[in-house]
Amino acid sequence: MTTIKVVTKEYELLNGTRRILVQRVGDGSIIKRFEKTPSPRKPTDVVCPHFLELKWALGCPFDCAWCYLRGTLRFTPTKTRPRIKEYSRIEQHVRAFIDKADGYQELLNSGELADSLMWEKNGNPFSKFILSLFDGQDRHRVLFLTKCDYVDNLLGADYRAQAVVSFSLNADAVARRFERRAPEVAKRIEAATKLSLAGYEVRVRIDPMVPVAGWDSHYISLIDQLFSSFVPARITLGSLRGLQSTINEAIDKSWVAYLSESSNWGRKVSFNVRRKMYERLLRHLQETYRYTNVALCKETLAMWDQLGMDYRSIKCNCVP
Repeated sequence: MTTIKVVTKEYELLNGTRRILVQRVGDGSIIKRFEKTPSPRKPTDVVCPHFLELKWALGCPFDCAWCYLRGTLRFTPTKTRPRIKEYSRIEQHVRAFIDKADGYQELLNSGELADSLMWEKNGNPFSKFILSLFDGQDRHRVLFLTKCDYVDNLLGADYRAQAVVSFSLNADAVARRFERRAPEVAKRIEAATKLSLAGYEVRVRIDPMVPVAGWDSHYISLIDQLFSSFVPARITLGSLRGLQSTINEAIDKSWVAYLSESSNWGRKVSFNVRRKMYERLLRHLQETYRYTNVALCKETLAMWDQLGMDYRSIKCNCVP
């Protein structure tokens, strides 16, 4: 068997310290660090930690209106249609990573280029396959980011020590309009609740928030619906944004009307509207549920400062 090289690199972390971390395994086609966002210096810089991607597949069956995979995969023949990589090749890269990455704890994000649970009903479910490779060690874990509501494979075995499951949620009014192929929000929350009750670490991403008419009541209702079912380990908030490549490839472009501001991460909802949305949810979480374990996704340094949040101690969706 060919030896696969594990390449490391020194990174500056958001807290200002420096650490040698895995940059990629082999050619980076399976495991590679997301490092498109440099350490923030200017108010307009986007804050995003450098996390490890586990690129086991490309595409997503839900094809949401604003899906960035349309732009990311624009040069591939099937664009967002899911394509699964060879399990044997994934296994080689994962085993090389586990053998060599014996230092800092890592959380490998399997949902950056695909829905992590989209392959659960296809004979050899990805969750069982990948978590079996991480069994027997207690340092590294796999992050499953999903809009799926089928979690039977995770519930049928004890993978709690190796898995973190994060559900992508939105307000019902927004999901019905722009996420029409995805399971209903209530079904996603039901699936998340089952996993939480089974002892899994369950996180939530409310992203992208969209300032539709009545957004205040819509998103407050989502928070209440969520906390009436279970308490997430973490909540990460994000707002609608679109790289130009995503906008160019989108079929339904109606969501673009909400974007009025340019940034170094594409077009965004205006700063003041984003701030109001975040402030409203943060206040409701604090006042109603005494919940403060909240972070922002791909937001500017100026927004973190405006909200009085410390990005240097970030505990967002994609980090251990």
